[in-house]
Amino acid sequence: MPLNRRDFVTRSAATAAGAALVGGASVAAASPAAAADADSAESRGHGPAKAKQTFTVMGTTDLHGRVLNWDYFTDAEYDDKAHNDVGLAKISTLVKQIRAEKGCERTLLIDAGDIIQGTQLTYYFARVEPITAKKNPPRHPMAEAMNAIGYDAAALGNHEFNYGIPVVRAFEEQLDFPLLGANALHAKNEKPAFPPYVIKELHLGHGRPLRVGILGLTNPGIAIWDKANVQGQMVFPGIVEMAKKYVPRMKAAGADVVIVSAHSGIDEPSSYGDQLPWPEDASGEMAATVPGIDAVLVGHTHKEVAQRLVANKETGKNVVLSEPLCWAQRLSCFDFEVEFAKGHWTVTSVSSRVLNTNTVPEDQAIVRLIADQHKKVVTYVNQVIGTCKAELSIAEARFKDVAIIDLIGRVQADAVKAALAGGQYANLPVLAQAAPFNRTAVIPAGEVKLRDAAGLYIYENTLEARLLTGAQIKDYLEYSAKYYAQLAPGAPINLDTLTNQADTPDYNYDSVYGVSYDIDISQPVGSRIVNLSYEGKPVDAAQQFVLAVNNYRANGGGNFPHVATATKVWSNSDEIRNTMIAWVKAKGVIDPADFGGVTWRLVRAGVPLFQ
Repeated sequence: MPLNRRDFVTRSAATAAGAALVGGASVAAASPAAAADADSAESRGHGPAKAKQTFTVMGTTDLHGRVLNWDYFTDAEYDDKAHNDVGLAKISTLVKQIRAEKGCERTLLIDAGDIIQGTQLTYYFARVEPITAKKNPPRHPMAEAMNAIGYDAAALGNHEFNYGIPVVRAFEEQLDFPLLGANALHAKNEKPAFPPYVIKELHLGHGRPLRVGILGLTNPGIAIWDKANVQGQMVFPGIVEMAKKYVPRMKAAGADVVIVSAHSGIDEPSSYGDQLPWPEDASGEMAATVPGIDAVLVGHTHKEVAQRLVANKETGKNVVLSEPLCWAQRLSCFDFEVEFAKGHWTVTSVSSRVLNTNTVPEDQAIVRLIADQHKKVVTYVNQVIGTCKAELSIAEARFKDVAIIDLIGRVQADAVKAALAGGQYANLPVLAQAAPFNRTAVIPAGEVKLRDAAGLYIYENTLEARLLTGAQIKDYLEYSAKYYAQLAPGAPINLDTLTNQADTPDYNYDSVYGVSYDIDISQPVGSRIVNLSYEGKPVDAAQQFVLAVNNYRANGGGNFPHVATATKVWSNSDEIRNTMIAWVKAKGVIDPADFGGVTWRLVRAGVPLFQ
């Protein structure tokens, strides 16, 4: 029977006291006396002296609501330039193959977080027909699929908290396996809010069962990125610090092997700067500084790492790390060899690899399982919300001011102006930040469907308004302009290397709607914004503005200057995506002439990069 959250929390506490959660039952872990009995049994000839065995731990991460190989923003089968496929239905096929090859009793399947946010499928069951409903709540499609595939454990990701703690809890209740988070603590007493770890038994046919401990760790940045949802309720201390606390506990509870499922990259730069004392991507540091870890399933950074070896500084032992590509495009496999001798299991070798889901068909059992939910969401995203006078494309948004990004700015600015009307800030100019989230977004000419707007704003961000000065707006833009390579006048332009400098992702490149400016990329970072003006006049450093900004940025995401500490003059709990949909419905017609126009340019010594 499925276990509920209370079962897992209770049994996790028992685990810390010396019991192991195994296949949904609590059993005694190995004590020194039990180990001695095993040794004695071997000496009497009742057990093999040595027996090498193998097992495989499979892992996914950053699924972001992908069950089927389907793109709800385009209402078509998913495809990209590399012809990758996505979805748990594909993962299921690979998992079945590995289990058939290795034997079910020699495999485990885990996930490293970011499960319930990212597609209109998961949005629908968080907001439209929510799983938190008091009467007859629907089943969550990700829970349905993961239960059917047979996951053994999953770690929390930061995006689990985008819809608030009640949605995370409702999702957790629907799972047949534990949702782990050793560093997700109740704010009042700093006790675990989720099970920190689970210990699973594998019966390998020699000696006593092998006990595999799975520790779940999530990202401390949740405290910043979803501050409105977690402040005063949960705290998220450092990954390395909590691994140091729990790995010895897992060993004491009888774990022969320790695997960490960490929603944290290996060695990426932090996006929250000095706002927290812990790094964002700490999996590499954890492997190097916490003894006793055998392998780490890495998440959060949406990268493919088949295998990374990190030597532990204390033991000298290599720890194996692997990160499968996001959206169920890849499956990581940790292949273990272990040896049983004198009553103990010892890891003799570990390696990792990734399997590509585009090599297999979808598991039709999973396709059928969520067919009704899929159909509901397809109907939902295809509702017509308005029309557009011309096609708006995001294709050139990384290096040109395009109308589709101005549309985001206009919607946000209008929402804030309406909210501030009649108040003390009503007469201040309102600006708005926007970023090119989705490189394939298009608002078509003619009919505009809900999925067109949703595909433009793919994150669950909400809207805030912060009070900034002209000087602070300039600092904000200077920081954003680090996105561009420095390019001397007359030097050839390579669009592939022009952007994403300093490891800056597209979602951390902001333009600001409502002011005009040039970005002189012949100049070094910090000295690029020129001709900054508002309504045709140079911006005064002391002039006050209201900046409409998403909650991720307002809470410090991307570490932009000033905004996180600026005075908040308004905030809204509804997603910006819904604000956009409502704006289009109210207008009826999207006319680029109402909001488009070139207000920022890339230049070199005053000469525009593009004519």
